Amino acid sequence: MSSRDRILGRVRRALADVTPDERPYGQAVPRDYLREHGERTTGQTVELLAENLADYRAIVHRADAEELPLLIMRLLAEHGAQEVLVPSGLPPQWMAAADPVRIHDRASSTTQRLDRVDSVVTGCAVAIAETGTIVLDGSPDQGRRRISLIPDHHICVVRVPGQVVSSVPQALERLDPVRPLTWISGPSATSDIELDRVEGVHGPRKLEVILLS
Repeated sequence: MSSRDRILGRVRRALADVTPDERPYGQAVPRDYLREHGERTTGQTVELLAENLADYRAIVHRADAEELPLLIMRLLAEHGAQEVLVPSGLPPQWMAAADPVRIHDRASSTTQRLDRVDSVVTGCAVAIAETGTIVLDGSPDQGRRRISLIPDHHICVVRVPGQVVSSVPQALERLDPVRPLTWISGPSATSDIELDRVEGVHGPRKLEVILLS
């Protein structure tokens, strides 16, 4: 008898006295958990997002459509970016004032080439206030997953309030599960056994989020 057979045998014996539930899975598994915690206005939801983003060590900025190009130019200059990755569907006006050389998202670009790029600018699919999380789904204004994971500096533009939801369940309703989803809560970070935090191990060391009104 194989290890697989032994394990499955133990499972069958453990379930021998369990009454089968013939209802559909959606009915058999209760879904009565809270969809969001507390009641908030739209403005309060956006403020909660900003607070939790900052708590995860993202740098939060605010701008309207007129201010956005100059803000992106300033952030790239402060980072010393010589090259910036630009997804194919990024609104061109966002980069209208930026000076760095624009590197376009191409399938032929190697990871080594992308690693030499200083910054990347993307949009997002949705932002979750309760967790301080932004989600990318590979749409044209976000590009392929790797362009947001390799450069050391990520500028992400969130349209508020339209792209902001309170909770994870509300975000999942907006997302297509077959798309390549990237969930981002602050800059990439990890810690060793002594809990010393190290940023930039498997993604951008610096995350700047612009709340675009």
